[in-house]
Formats: sequence, structure tokens, C-alpha cells
Amino acid sequence: MPNNQQSLFNFDNTTQELRNKTLQEVQNVCNYCYKCDLSKTRTKVVFGEGVLASKIMLIGEGPGQQEDNSGRPFVGKAGQLLDKILQTQDFSREKNIYICNIVKCRPPENRTPNDKEIKACRQYLDAQIQIMRPEIIILCGATAVKSMLEIKSGITKIRGQWFNGPFGAKMMPLLHPSYLLRNQSKAEGSPQWLTLQDIKRILDEL
Repeated sequence: MPNNQQSLFNFDNTTQELRNKTLQEVQNVCNYCYKCDLSKTRTKVVFGEGVLASKIMLIGEGPGQQEDNSGRPFVGKAGQLLDKILQTQDFSREKNIYICNIVKCRPPENRTPNDKEIKACRQYLDAQIQIMRPEIIILCGATAVKSMLEIKSGITKIRGQWFNGPFGAKMMPLLHPSYLLRNQSKAEGSPQWLTLQDIKRILDEL
């Protein structure tokens, strides 16, 4: 959970238009960020994509190669699977969800971002959350869970559970679609089946 919620901005009384403008300003800063070594190997910064006024924010780990090339989050095979799963419950980045990552630049060879890289990028994620004020934050994958919840429990043990988040949001861990790609079964009790149940619970909460 962010420990500096009041350090960047105070948007309690701003209009959505101003929030959108301010988020663009944060993105402009992020696009020219050189706070960690990921900036040396990136092609494009992958800031985020979706509906800025959405009640739901999904946070993943970091960009892969296709995301690095396009500047868009979750557009590779894992992202395409994520889109399909979300669409089963009428969620999409075009209509009602915003998608971003813990780090905004691709780690070399798609490795897990290290603590220094996560810390360097955290102010941008905190700003996204503070400006948008989502009601529900989906923590997609182990890195997002570790960064936002600061607990050691494995994601398979806590997926589908609700946790308190910043600014009154509720957070739920969700299995990462790259893990689901390695577990193709859709049978009851399978990772894909469990993920679909978690998405339904999110819809029920809304």
C-alpha cells in the first residue's frame, strides 16, 4: 500500500477534466524518466491505457517485448488472454477499466523487476491511483501483490480475497494471465476457472 498518499497531489475537489489533464502531465514526466537502469534498455515507456474515469484499475508487473514496442500494456499473448477473460464479464479497456503496471519500462529478457526499479517507478503508480481514485484495484500477478500488499503469502493462497487499499479502494489479487497460458484447462477448479470466478466477484462488488 502506498505510504506517501499525500505526497504528490490533492485532487479531492477537482473535476474529471482536470484529473485527466494532470494524469497526462504525470505521463509526460514518466516518458522522460531516467531514475533507474530500465530507462537505458527500453524502447517505449508503457504508462497505462483505458478509461480514466473507471472504477476499476488493474495493475500488472511490467511491460514485455510487445508492450515495449507498442507503448501499450498487456498486448501480447498474456494480454490477449486477459482481455478475453475480462470480456466474459463485459469488462474492457475501451469501456470500463484502466490497465497499468508496477514498472513502466520493460526489464531485460522480461525478468522480474527488482526492488530498486520498483521503488524508482512507484511515484508514477501512486499518482495514477491518487488521481483516478479507483474503487477496486486488481493486483495481477505476484509482483503487483508483493508491491502493493507487502506480504509474503503466495498469490495462489490469497487470490480472490479482498484487501484494504489506498484512498478507500478494495484490492483483489488475481492470477497473472502468463500463468494461465501455462495452465490451459478451463475445468472447474483450474486456474482459468478460478480467475473467472474472481472476475465475477469483482463485478458483484461493483
